[in-house]
Amino acid sequence: MRFLVLSATLTLSALLCAPAAAQATTPATPAAAPKGVSSAATTKAVSALSVEVSAAVKGRILTCPAALKLSAQAVCLYAQSAPASLRPLVRGKLSTRAQGDWKASGKSSVLLVKDAASGPVSAYVLLSPISDKETLVVVDTAQAQAAAPAAAAKAALPAGVSKGQPYVLGSDLVGVVAVTSLGGGKFRLVAEDGTLTVTAGQRSAQAGGGNVELPLAPATDGKNLIFPVSGLRALGCTVTPAGGSLTVACGSDSVGLKPIVF
Repeated sequence: MRFLVLSATLTLSALLCAPAAAQATTPATPAAAPKGVSSAATTKAVSALSVEVSAAVKGRILTCPAALKLSAQAVCLYAQSAPASLRPLVRGKLSTRAQGDWKASGKSSVLLVKDAASGPVSAYVLLSPISDKETLVVVDTAQAQAAAPAAAAKAALPAGVSKGQPYVLGSDLVGVVAVTSLGGGKFRLVAEDGTLTVTAGQRSAQAGGGNVELPLAPATDGKNLIFPVSGLRALGCTVTPAGGSLTVACGSDSVGLKPIVF
């Protein structure tokens, strides 16, 4: 799925430390060096909460931006709605398990969540706008985030990404383009009518007939390929707008998807 950018600075430690201290009998142990990626280490509370939140916001899971310095338990989602429309959906879904209401800092907002209506705070949901109609949704453990520095709420654009241009994740192209990571920021894309070897941050790519110049450089978050929609033509694919989505056709295969615009 998609990965994105936070534009606002959020002092999460200030929002979370007080409730955590009031309900914990011992200090939370600081998390190990955070990886910022959902993994098998995801706690039961975060895992269950992320499923609920994803259903409420119709989100797609993606790799958490490393610059957020989240815990290894964190789950990040991409939602194609503004935070203002997502807040009541999430608050209503969690009902009495929500600790109070959303707490705002800049353009971002945080909701503390309990395991049960009368239980302690165990996790939180963060909403941060990417654009007027896109939101990064983060679900993480309250204890881990309470120990994180305020700077963890800042993230940068992926290297090489051009603002205002549409991109797709390599995983979104399943069925029309086979994407293989070669390591070192390199990826191989194989479609019915063409093959490309690309490097994150570079417009130059290698095709079956020699070198080609892509309209925009691809990018990566360290795991996923983030490929410019305009570059799909180099694979012999056609792109047709379909409302807010796109139909990508490569040979006899096609798939509908929603692009990411940074």
